[in-house]
Amino acid sequence: MFTGIIEAFGHVVTLEKETENLHITLESTLAQELKIDQSVAHNGVCLTVVKCDTKRYTVTAIDETLRKTNLGNLQLGSIVNLERAMKLGDRLDGHMVQGHVDQTAECIEAISKEGSWIYTFDYGEKSEHLTIEKGSITINGVSLTVVNSKDHQFSVAIIPYTYENTNFKELKKGDAVNLEFDLIGKYLTKLYTRR
Repeated sequence: MFTGIIEAFGHVVTLEKETENLHITLESTLAQELKIDQSVAHNGVCLTVVKCDTKRYTVTAIDETLRKTNLGNLQLGSIVNLERAMKLGDRLDGHMVQGHVDQTAECIEAISKEGSWIYTFDYGEKSEHLTIEKGSITINGVSLTVVNSKDHQFSVAIIPYTYENTNFKELKKGDAVNLEFDLIGKYLTKLYTRR
C-alpha cells in the first residue's frame, strides 16, 4: 500500500530485455535504504527490488505490466517517480494507493498558469472507470485531486512543489501516464454495474 506522496526520483541507467521481461536499473538516493524483496512504486507501479547497492537498484517488469502501464516507454535517462510502501501507523498524507495501475491515459493539454499548471487527460471511451469532481486520482504515482471531471477526461491542478518534485515537470501533450483510480470508487462502480 502506498500514499501517492513521491519520495524521490529515479534515473533509468540500464534497460535490459530478457524474453518478455524488462529489467530496469535506476540510480536514486533511495537505493542505499532499499533491500532485496522490498516493494517500491515506480510511476505508480508496484515493483519488487531484485538487486541493489548504495547507488543503484534493479526491478523487473513482466509483459502484463509493460502492456498496461507506461513503463515500456522508459528510455535511458528517464525520470521515474518513486515511493516506498507506507509503514503501518504512519500518517496518510495522500490517499490509499495500491500500486496497481488500472490503465494509461494521454495528456491532451498542459497549460502553465501564473504559479500553477493545469494538465488534462483522456483515458478512453471504452474505459469502465470514472472520476468525480474533487475525487482522488493517482497519476504516475502522484496522489492528486480531480478538477473538471468529464466522461473519460479530467484535469488536475499542480502546485510548484509537486511540479518540481515529480516528473510532471517533464510531462507534455501526447505523453502517456499511468492511472490508478480511487479504490473506493472502483468498488462502488463495480457494485453499481452489477445491479
